Amino acid sequence: MNRNNLEREWHELSMPWIKEAREGRNPTRTGLLDKPMLEACGNVEGLKILDCGCGEGRFCRILADKGAEYVLGLDLCEAMIEAAAELQSGNDVYRVANVQDLSFIEDEAFDLAVSYLNQCDLPDFEANNREVFRILRAGGRLIVANLHPMLSAVGKWYRTDKGEKQHVILDRYFDEGERHWKIMGVELTNFHRSLSTYTSGFLNAGFSIEAITEPTLSGEQLALYPELRDELRVPNFIIYTLTKT
Repeated sequence: MNRNNLEREWHELSMPWIKEAREGRNPTRTGLLDKPMLEACGNVEGLKILDCGCGEGRFCRILADKGAEYVLGLDLCEAMIEAAAELQSGNDVYRVANVQDLSFIEDEAFDLAVSYLNQCDLPDFEANNREVFRILRAGGRLIVANLHPMLSAVGKWYRTDKGEKQHVILDRYFDEGERHWKIMGVELTNFHRSLSTYTSGFLNAGFSIEAITEPTLSGEQLALYPELRDELRVPNFIIYTLTKT
């Protein structure tokens, strides 16, 4: 996939994405993923944190509000970074950058790194792993939320003639590579990889895998976000808690 095409897709998506993040319900993140992501991050007070693929900065602001000393958000999409800077509070900073090349960051400069649905958008997620490992201090952690490999393979529902959902189609699982989706009316490219490819990539970079979480809903969450009912049926997302030992 040509990098220019990827950048064009995200530029086209940036305006509806920013609007949804700031004005919309954003149920997948606010209703499903934020809580386990924050639990995986733990107490962030006084920490220096890197957000790989920060978008318009929503999760950076959450981490800053929870007491992080410094949060650096990186994204290749200039429109996203411009939007993030509009709401900058002081200890969160934003920069246009490719998270597959962090050569502008010194070794062991951060305590924690997060990748919130970003590695599935990277042509070379292993380069991101290696770079993040380098810039984390010993004992630092990388928290990766990603599309579940089961979802990223095909991800469509098999339906009856009446449109009732029967089961998710799992096919082409070992055929890794580009997948194309329509999000908010924009054609978007991301990359399917198997669970073993992801876990091997983390281990090869030097990380220890401390936990793997497949988020689902509690009854309370379902009452607040009934549109997420399918999350009780299939694991659409996965969170890896990784440590630099």
